[in-house]
Amino acid sequence: MKVTINNWQDAVEITEAMSSLLEGLACNILCSEGCSDAGEVSVNLVDNERIRELNRSFCGKDRPTDVLAFNLDDERDGELEEGSGERMLGDVVISAEKAAEQAKEYGGSFTRELALLTAHGVLHLLGYDHEEEGEERIMGEKQEQAVQELGL
Repeated sequence: MKVTINNWQDAVEITEAMSSLLEGLACNILCSEGCSDAGEVSVNLVDNERIRELNRSFCGKDRPTDVLAFNLDDERDGELEEGSGERMLGDVVISAEKAAEQAKEYGGSFTRELALLTAHGVLHLLGYDHEEEGEERIMGEKQEQAVQELGL
C-alpha cells in the first residue's frame, strides 16, 4: 500500500520527520488491517480555511474541522485505477492548524495530535466509524494503539 503525505498549507511547520512518521503510521495501520500492497492512500495537510470549504461542500457544515476522510474505494467498487494496476483507497484531509490548536487545548504535542488524526482518517477509509458506542470504542482503541506503537 502506497501512502503519500501532501503538505498544502503554510500555517504550521511540517518537518520531514513528521511527514515520515505519518507515512509510517498510515502504512502500519493498513498492514495490520490486512490491506494488500496494490493500493494508495493520500494524507493531505491543509489550513482551517480549506478544510472549512471541504466540510461545507461535502458535509454541509460551515466550520473548520480537524479531519475528513474520503473513501474512494467505495465509489469505485474496488476497481483498479486505470493504467496503474492499483486502486486508490482514499484521501485523508487534516487541518494542520486545527491539530495545533487541539494539541495546545489538550496539552499534548502537535506531532501526537497529527498522528491521532491520521490514524482516525485512515481507519475511516477502512470502514471504521464512531457513530455507535461499540464502534467508537473499537476505533478509539485502534487509534491509540497505532500512536503508542510509535512511542507518542
